[in-house]
Amino acid sequence: MRKFASALYRGSVVHRRLRPKRHKLRYNIFNILFDLDELDRLDRELRLFSRNRFNLFGFNDRDYGDGKTPLREYVEGILCRHGLDISGGPVRLLCMPRVLGYVFNPLSVYFCYRRSGELTAVLYEVSNTFGERHYYLVPASGNTGSALQQSSDKRFHVSPFLPLDLHYRFRIAPPAETVAVSVHVHDKQGLLVAASLAAQRLELTNGALFTTLVLYPLLTLKVVAGIHWEALKLWLKGVKVWTKPEPPEERVTLGKKEDGGATRNVIAGTTDRAA
Repeated sequence: MRKFASALYRGSVVHRRLRPKRHKLRYNIFNILFDLDELDRLDRELRLFSRNRFNLFGFNDRDYGDGKTPLREYVEGILCRHGLDISGGPVRLLCMPRVLGYVFNPLSVYFCYRRSGELTAVLYEVSNTFGERHYYLVPASGNTGSALQQSSDKRFHVSPFLPLDLHYRFRIAPPAETVAVSVHVHDKQGLLVAASLAAQRLELTNGALFTTLVLYPLLTLKVVAGIHWEALKLWLKGVKVWTKPEPPEERVTLGKKEDGGATRNVIAGTTDRAA
């Protein structure tokens, strides 16, 4: 029997840009799937992890949501305002933890379940390096093992090398023995950027955390360094830089479920009918 619903996931993230210049990156990373109802228990039982206190690994509530409202309450509030009710079911957040007190998560993903285990919604929390945050909320119906296809128009500025007039297509394999998140960015010509995360589950223990620290030293600092390094390479390639717009007044964009389509390469993020 597993000790926690929360888990450690180790894997890699891959980005491919197809136009106007080809560009590809791949980094080994890790994430933790936090069951929001287990945070205090994780704090008590894991020596290398703390909530709202400094440790080798940590979770600070002010890194998510509005930084003030209890996170579970904040997420459920977003769901309720859009007609979605999980009736107290689990909310599990896939993200990087703080490492030695620091974290920056470009994308954090909340999996919102009913008590029956049915996945009700996926909430994508997107942060940019300007300190702004936006949410894409997409309803989902299916059990924990079903692969999902979802989509949304882009409403929030993230990269200076991408305009706002774009469309996201999400492919998700919800957390189980593996987890996969694929985001395909489309413009009027078709697929422009494909990004994917694929990772394997490990039990969340002190030993696993210590090994992860050795294998991925200072990962959260490297994420920010990597963002700027890849941006420099795109600039040197002559990719157009777009002026940053003001963030949208509405903090949540509602996406939609998509039916059918190929899902066999959801982990690699390589199959797309419209590409």
